[in-house]
Amino acid sequence: MSTWKKYLLLQIPGWLATATVLAVLWHWQLLSRGLALLCFFAWVAKDLILYPFLRHAYEDGAKSGSAALVGARGVAQEDLNPSGYVRVRGELWRAVAVPADQVVTSGADVEIVQAERMTVFVRSVENLGRR
Repeated sequence: MSTWKKYLLLQIPGWLATATVLAVLWHWQLLSRGLALLCFFAWVAKDLILYPFLRHAYEDGAKSGSAALVGARGVAQEDLNPSGYVRVRGELWRAVAVPADQVVTSGADVEIVQAERMTVFVRSVENLGRR
């Protein structure tokens, strides 16, 4: 199913709840019919306007947590022999050097090649400007 269709399907309950509340307010004569319709269409327009900003949250296969770091680059905070800590995007992560017999020295630039739970697996990157 496309992201657009998924987004629209998940908006329907909110639209139904909004329509119900506005219908009750119209029935109790707290809102005119025109104002109730205007409020409903404004609510739907709000959801349509927000779609470009929220689209990524509805995409299938969206990576989160440590898996989202695969491909990111960072700096070894200590010697990885084979494990230690690296700083990536301002965060400190437990890291294991790949291959395991490789020693990554403190201050070396690294790239994350795999992530499992709270541990990232990194390889040394030569001639890379620090981030």
